[in-house]
Amino acid sequence: MVFHEDYPRKLFFIYTGNMQIIDSERIPIYSWCSHPEEGALQQARNLANHPHVFHHVALMPDTHEGYGMPIGGVAATRNVVIPNAVGVDIGCGMCAMKTSLRSIEKELVKKILGDIRAFIPVGFNKHKSSPGENLLPSIEGKEKKYPVVRKEWSNAEKSIGTLGGGNHFIEIQKGSDGYIWVMIHSGSRNVGLQIARHYNIIARKMNEDEGCQVPREWDLASLPADSDEGRAYLREMEWALEFAKANRFCMLERVKEICHDLTNCTFERPINIHHNYAAEETHFGAKVWVHRKGATSAGDGETGIIPGSQGTKSYIVRGKGNPLSFMSCSHGAGRKLGRHQAQRELDFEEEVKKLEEKGILHGIRGKRDLDEASGAYKDIGLVMKEQEDLVDIVVELNPLAVVKG
Repeated sequence: MVFHEDYPRKLFFIYTGNMQIIDSERIPIYSWCSHPEEGALQQARNLANHPHVFHHVALMPDTHEGYGMPIGGVAATRNVVIPNAVGVDIGCGMCAMKTSLRSIEKELVKKILGDIRAFIPVGFNKHKSSPGENLLPSIEGKEKKYPVVRKEWSNAEKSIGTLGGGNHFIEIQKGSDGYIWVMIHSGSRNVGLQIARHYNIIARKMNEDEGCQVPREWDLASLPADSDEGRAYLREMEWALEFAKANRFCMLERVKEICHDLTNCTFERPINIHHNYAAEETHFGAKVWVHRKGATSAGDGETGIIPGSQGTKSYIVRGKGNPLSFMSCSHGAGRKLGRHQAQRELDFEEEVKKLEEKGILHGIRGKRDLDEASGAYKDIGLVMKEQEDLVDIVVELNPLAVVKG
């Protein structure tokens, strides 16, 4: 166990295995991130001094600065929910599916990618009309209880089965188990964003009216979980989780059709996980609301997915149920460069060369795409090393081809 002082506020770091304890605030910060950036660390300090945050704050190894709360952060609260501790893309998550294929020719992969791009809208694109009936989670007869969802219904109908932009992707992979896999990363499209904004505004006003001591600039306004407003947020958050899952599965079905038509392969049952949500759980003897923002549940024996960045490995994992992380793990590699910073600083030819040397069919076409190059992200190998006490690796997945949003 080693003590040292690295930061201007004389934060005391206690090292214990892969986890550091930062013991300088109202409650401690447990960090699996060996060198958290100052912006993320300040947000963790704010959480650790929040009157409703319980026991400790946990930072996963992919932690980086977010809005209000670090991405890659986990915080438990008593009796309140914090919209910005869930994040704006509610329900963003992963699904992965093992195929019966043991190998696949590059030309065939190109055909699969072409069909995916033809049938699954990416970026800001949506379907011109709803791709089918009854794909969205129903709110029939309860429309008044879902004001944001009701307002966004038409958009949601056209958005289901679409990838979105940013770091969302569809990837064809070769597993260490000898099989070809398909992986999808996507969220709740614009619906989750609108829910997050709507209820954060309500939370901010409620906190100001009640004279809450949480500074406005922390962006950590909360809603009592048992209030009308809190119940409304949780209800619409749950809808967004179901919509995000349905969105991934809709795309997965289309990919299955494409792959089966071209290869006649079969598929195992898909794995699905969220990494932006709040859930009521019991930890350290208390019933609390666990907020995972860019973090994945990793209960004892629980199967999870940790993707890498474009061109790097991803992992199917099994959780160890570590109570100190609130039974959580990272949701990916985590950014080390902001989007504009990556576009300015990364070398286009170098990033493309890294992908082409591995024979990966990729989505980097120009400097504007460098925000999603592997150089913009942390080393996924180090991220996995730092969370050896949170998960076991079950399957390593090497990328063959990727469609980016």
